[in-house]
Amino acid sequence: MTATTSPPLPSPPLPAPAAAADTPPRRRFVPLLERRYTLELRQQLGWPQQAAILALAVAVGLFVCGAILVAAGVAPADLVNEFVVQTFTDPQNLRAVLFQAAPMVMVGLAAAMAFRARFWNLGLEGQMVWGAIGATAVSLHAVGPPGLRLWLMAAAALVCGLLWVVLPAVLKMRLGINEIISSLMLNYVAANFLLHLLYGAWKDPKDAFPYSPKFESFERLPDIAGGFSSAIVLAALVAVAAWWFVDRSRAGLYLRFVHAGSRVADAVGVPVRRLVAGSVLLSGALAGLAGFLVAAGQEGRLTQSFYSGYGFSGILIAFLARNNPLAASVVAVLVATLFVAGRSLQVFYQIPFSMVQLIQAILVVCVASSDFFIRHRIRAVGQKGA
Repeated sequence: MTATTSPPLPSPPLPAPAAAADTPPRRRFVPLLERRYTLELRQQLGWPQQAAILALAVAVGLFVCGAILVAAGVAPADLVNEFVVQTFTDPQNLRAVLFQAAPMVMVGLAAAMAFRARFWNLGLEGQMVWGAIGATAVSLHAVGPPGLRLWLMAAAALVCGLLWVVLPAVLKMRLGINEIISSLMLNYVAANFLLHLLYGAWKDPKDAFPYSPKFESFERLPDIAGGFSSAIVLAALVAVAAWWFVDRSRAGLYLRFVHAGSRVADAVGVPVRRLVAGSVLLSGALAGLAGFLVAAGQEGRLTQSFYSGYGFSGILIAFLARNNPLAASVVAVLVATLFVAGRSLQVFYQIPFSMVQLIQAILVVCVASSDFFIRHRIRAVGQKGA
């Protein structure tokens, strides 16, 4: 009989070293091209980070614009000289920038006030036209004593600009008609009525050209120390008042709720209709005052194309400033600097005006792109295809 032997028992596994058990698994490096990315909304981003993203976007836009101008034949040293040195160190150029910036500040504030109430007022030029018409009517009919004539012209401009925005506001709030269409179409009505006046009853009798008679000296905005126009002082005061209204008043606080969501604001008891109506009327009044600044501060009379380009500039300023009144003032000065330097480039370097408009468009696109990165972020979530 054959003896059988039992198989050997398996030896127990050796315990893992304590150090190895406590060590976390090492993450494998995944190359950038093999990673998978996702787009997600930011919960909150502080003002310093927002300002940094916006500054980076503006820097990229300026770099692209500079490269285009250099390719067009402008030397880099000349660009720095025209846009920085000559503009802000030469007193004459600085006066020209501030002279141009005053109505831009006003029309930028007008756009910002309406946009805060989510009313897309594109009739800024028509309201400017009626503001200038109101101021000119006071001058032509010699309303009031000479000492008060300028103030009466400003008041008439405010009222006329305010009244011209009433119709699109009523159409929007009562009938639900899109304010973009109604306010934009009213620009053509105002422009053609202006031509009717300047080619008719208000034509200058001295030379029969299509512009009104010159304003008297006391009907024009005076200069202050250094030859700077007092229009920039008025624009600065209005900007401070608009900032107080937006950031410090109760109506400004309610307006933030309206901007965030009008239905929710109405549900919690915010007087949405009154706030929207007040903001829109204020927008029209400021646009009318901008027309007064151009007529009484720059032209010295009512001309047929004084308002050209201000509507787009106001929308651009409000967009770049994110409807902030103080930021709108700074952006208006920068846009005025671009206009003044662009004229120098046209005269001395034969750069066409279309290239100046291209620079504006590039800056707008860059700032619009910055808004995307302020609201979103791109995050890598792992290996591609995992």
